[in-house]
Amino acid sequence: MKNNKIHTVIGIGIGPFNLGLAALLNPLEEVSAVFFDQVDEFDWHPGLLLDYVTLQTPFLCDCVSMADPTSPYSFLNFLKESGRLYKFFIRENFYILRKEYNLYCKWVSKQLESCKFSHKVAAINYKDGLYAVTVQNIKANKTEVYYAEKLVLGTGTKPSVPDFVNENMQEHVFHTSNYLFKREALLNSNSVTIIGSGQSSAEVFYDLLQEKSDDLELHWYSRPDRMFPMEYSKLTLELTSPEFVDYFFNMPADTRKKMLSSQFAQFKGINYDLINKIYDTLYEMSVGNKKLNVKIQANSRLEAIEKNIDDTYSLKFTQVEQNKKFENTSEFVVLGTGYAYKEPPFLSGISERISRKENGQFDVKRNYTIGIDADDIFVQNAESHTHSLIATDLGMGAYRNSYIINQIVGRVVYKVEKRIAFQDFGVEDVEENQKVLLEYSVQ
Repeated sequence: MKNNKIHTVIGIGIGPFNLGLAALLNPLEEVSAVFFDQVDEFDWHPGLLLDYVTLQTPFLCDCVSMADPTSPYSFLNFLKESGRLYKFFIRENFYILRKEYNLYCKWVSKQLESCKFSHKVAAINYKDGLYAVTVQNIKANKTEVYYAEKLVLGTGTKPSVPDFVNENMQEHVFHTSNYLFKREALLNSNSVTIIGSGQSSAEVFYDLLQEKSDDLELHWYSRPDRMFPMEYSKLTLELTSPEFVDYFFNMPADTRKKMLSSQFAQFKGINYDLINKIYDTLYEMSVGNKKLNVKIQANSRLEAIEKNIDDTYSLKFTQVEQNKKFENTSEFVVLGTGYAYKEPPFLSGISERISRKENGQFDVKRNYTIGIDADDIFVQNAESHTHSLIATDLGMGAYRNSYIINQIVGRVVYKVEKRIAFQDFGVEDVEENQKVLLEYSVQ
């Protein structure tokens, strides 16, 4: 069935970034927008919604505030509407609980008629200047075709697991994103091994550490040379700035690749306070020379996992500094192996419309478009290779959405900051910086 209405933009995927885009577009009468997601409702990392875990960014990094602080879809308005604003005020903590952020996003999504859940995009085609998006309404069991002038791809990243983990292992070897669904089984098992050096791995380890029985063997291995904290000093946070995006974008591809490796070390570690909590818990548990049944080891690269006859799993490692092989046996394995962008299959219908680099990655322009000859296909969280690792950062979501909206509408709807950092990232910035200082002095 065809939907004859032609939308200005169709968004595919309703994660935090496209949800923010929908909220910021909602007041604009000249824009017709519709967003699709195949899940039944908004639910952000449900397998990791531990009661005490917070976001790593302040509450202002909600869907809208950094673009429009007056928006009715702000986190502060959510607190006011739900009767929790004074509680939040007394709490005096900028970092909100992850489960409360999820409730906030649900609250936003339920107010936006443009957000359609249980709608799966099956195909996209292009003809006569319009994108025809074939959508399966899962609950109604019907298919419709929607038309739009522009697209915004917000399908996001997916859990990434090593190639040697096959489907036959999934009951006992799984990604941290499924942790809460498996938690009871883990606590009732004989042994659990956690892999990874990031926040999710540390959260899973800490949660199990607090609840585990004396008999449960709990092991934690990571590839880097230590369990390192995220770098959250204020000058380092200036790397999440428009100036740094410009600086990164204009670097050669090889240089950008090296810079990304450095950013992983800065932003993909573990919350400093959580590292201390883990140590303090281990210390408290060790009083009286109590046997902990806990092992933590860095410098350990996982090479393979093999299933044993007794339904346990053999994990084969290399200690990278010593270059020595070793093994560990575990009943369960939790993989904190990160997330990666997986290109959705429906893009095959418009492959000729997409610009790519030699290695097949999207050739993302500075304005977040990947269209081969027009500014009509935008991406969210698929541009780390061109715009730096902050493509994944919630704090830059409203900035990117402001940029995208201004491009779609053809005028400045939301002010886009061009300079927020005190520091310069390249020598070419010096002359421009002097001009800015002169302008301020004249004013």
